[in-house]
Amino acid sequence: MITCYLRYVIDPYQLAEFEAYAKVWIPLVAKFGGQHHGYFLPSEGANNIALAMFTFPSLAVYEDYRERSRTDAECIAAFKLAEDNRCILSYERSFFRPLFE
Repeated sequence: MITCYLRYVIDPYQLAEFEAYAKVWIPLVAKFGGQHHGYFLPSEGANNIALAMFTFPSLAVYEDYRERSRTDAECIAAFKLAEDNRCILSYERSFFRPLFE
């Protein structure tokens, strides 16, 4: 199991646009075998940082999702949404393995 952690630097004046983008991706991750844990939008503190986390059964399944998302019509539309409204200024992607009791 592998969890992808995304830290976004967003345009705080485009928060509604980023939220629309985020809502599109939650079911898309599930479509490709992942479990989305949600997006976390600015509240108190920094107004330009957002987070997302989702889990795939393995790094190989995640890599398959990344490859297939490049040709999937819904994913292409989601990428274009963020590109057109420029709500994401930059992002960092990290991977973690969960530890349970």
